[in-house]
Amino acid sequence: MPDQVRPIDLPAPEALARELAARLPAFQDIAWSGSTGSTNADLLARARAGAIGKPWLLGTHLQETGRGRAGRPWQNRSGSTLMFSCAFDVRLPAAQLPALSPLAGVAACEALRAVAGPDAAGLCMKWPNDVQWHNAKLAGVLVETTRNPGGGEAGYTVVIGMGVNLADADRLSLALGREVADWSQVQAHSSRAATAADLACAAATAWHEGIQTLEREGFGAFKRRFDRVDALAGRKVNVLDKGAILLSGTACGVDDHGRLLVQTPEGAKPILVGEISIRRQA
Repeated sequence: MPDQVRPIDLPAPEALARELAARLPAFQDIAWSGSTGSTNADLLARARAGAIGKPWLLGTHLQETGRGRAGRPWQNRSGSTLMFSCAFDVRLPAAQLPALSPLAGVAACEALRAVAGPDAAGLCMKWPNDVQWHNAKLAGVLVETTRNPGGGEAGYTVVIGMGVNLADADRLSLALGREVADWSQVQAHSSRAATAADLACAAATAWHEGIQTLEREGFGAFKRRFDRVDALAGRKVNVLDKGAILLSGTACGVDDHGRLLVQTPEGAKPILVGEISIRRQA
């Protein structure tokens, strides 16, 4: 493989939107902008205003007020990150909504693997939904829900946003003090050349199909799929909340609700999706 691979170029917003619209016929509205505050926030506001006709996809070349999990700011420069969000109607009990977060991560990881091909098995997922290239973060996923106007029968809108690093891994690793990956590193180990539209189409389709499966079968249908992409399986981990260690043990998959299971001397403890981070023990 070549030592260096040219990063994916982002087409002009209008051209990218046209290509996505042609390749995603199930999506009722697709748009891409040069910049916005947050694609997740834009779609949530539209849903709360009562707009109908989902699924929607909204992407941007630059997010000015983007957020990650736990409200952390998402920073990028135009062209360095593929950023987009999708909105879907879901009809699930409120108790099942947290399962959407690991589902989104599993589906995104599977989608990126499908684009990269069989030589890119280093793509994996760190619970609840970070996509990694080996031990370095490649993409962040943010899942947010809002109740649809019209009462309980109207269900919820789930918005899934993802930012895939296309370039700048070395700069980001240095700035953040941790390993960060970008797609050019994946591409160097892949026999397939990918475009921005390939990545966005694969993820959007996978999320759409995944949500439909969740509604029909519950998260139990994803447990084996989770196992195939699980970056933490069998590893010693600390579970932290705001920097404090809540418990330590060995990661051992997920339960039927999408909760991470950590084996401790007292038994397997389920970890809820929330402001909890997982760190491999030194």
